[in-house]
Amino acid sequence: MPAFALPDLGEGLTEAEVVAWHVKVGDSVTVDQNVVEVETAKAVVEVPVPFAGRVARLHADPGDVVAVGQPLVTVDATGTVGTPDAAASGSVLIGYGTSPGRGRRRRAVFVGQSARSVPPTGLSTAALPAAAAGPVPVASPLIRKLARDAGVHLAALRGSGAGGLITRRDVDAAIRARTAPAPAGLTRIPIKGARKAAADKFSRSRREIPEATVWVDVDATETVRLRAALNADASAPKISMLALLSRFAILGLRRFPELNARVEDDEITESEQVNLGFAAQTGRGLVVPVLYSAQALTLEELSRDLSQRSRLARDGKLAPSDMAGGTFTVNNYGVFGVDGSAAIINHPEVAILGIGRVIDRPWVVGGAVVPRQVAELTLAFDHRACDGGTAGGFLRFVADCLESPLTVLRHV
Repeated sequence: MPAFALPDLGEGLTEAEVVAWHVKVGDSVTVDQNVVEVETAKAVVEVPVPFAGRVARLHADPGDVVAVGQPLVTVDATGTVGTPDAAASGSVLIGYGTSPGRGRRRRAVFVGQSARSVPPTGLSTAALPAAAAGPVPVASPLIRKLARDAGVHLAALRGSGAGGLITRRDVDAAIRARTAPAPAGLTRIPIKGARKAAADKFSRSRREIPEATVWVDVDATETVRLRAALNADASAPKISMLALLSRFAILGLRRFPELNARVEDDEITESEQVNLGFAAQTGRGLVVPVLYSAQALTLEELSRDLSQRSRLARDGKLAPSDMAGGTFTVNNYGVFGVDGSAAIINHPEVAILGIGRVIDRPWVVGGAVVPRQVAELTLAFDHRACDGGTAGGFLRFVADCLESPLTVLRHV
């Protein structure tokens, strides 16, 4: 009976947590039927089985962490349908793709994009990190049950037994650590899933990138009026402030391409395409969906796609390939009611542009102090990729666009 193992996840992901099974032992399944929902560090995805037959065994319970290559489900196959090679089926782990089988070739794709996406031009391809394989080393099924009942993730433990085997002593120690009395009023929240992925990226960004930050207050009154005029037609798609900022930023990147880049393996790679990331707050934490080839989108298309991707991100329906491969990121933290922020660069990109809330402030116009709608623009940039002159020039260009949107007509 063939056992289907958790396939190669790509993106450097080596494990996934079982969220829910869609089948039970004894159920009949068909090739490419989605049988289980798993959560990786980046997304919740459905896993299709490459066999047809009857489910003979489920190798993990909801809450268990399964390593790549570890069995998920055993199927009592019928006839000749299905093979032990996941690549034999027409479907794969949604959002990731399969590992190449023997005698097969894998088409190189741009890091972070699925095979169904068109690779951006101007960026070199790169091999994805190899995923770890093999089961968690546990001496006994009883240890697995003990850990499962206590909510202990075996993949997070370091075994003290021979060859790294996880013993009852290791599980008991983990249970004691989790159940030790805590001071009144404290709640322990494990850093895992999307929260852990974001934390790892934030930490790496601060650790590796010599970032600097520049900012400027900008009179956004004319842009606010322009947006109101564009949205006056109830039948037309609505234009968001983030879409306007994104359009101005894309134009700025055309003039300052040093900021539309990534730093990987001690090499700066500038892109001819703008793969625009934007920060989106979700119930699972902060994620950064990417709009590929954003420079080719109209203002209406930008606003539409930003809205759609935000909704998919909140619903947890974005694949990891939808949140990777960005070349520049924008962030509207004004929605949180704050004026400014020293944003963390989305590693391995080289810059992130943010805008704070737009509020009435006194502003000097023609020698008189008048109320204007003012916002703060902030640009954090990687000093390895450019100097302050480039960063300041880009920020000033975007600020000028916000202060006088008609300026944009000179550059489109």
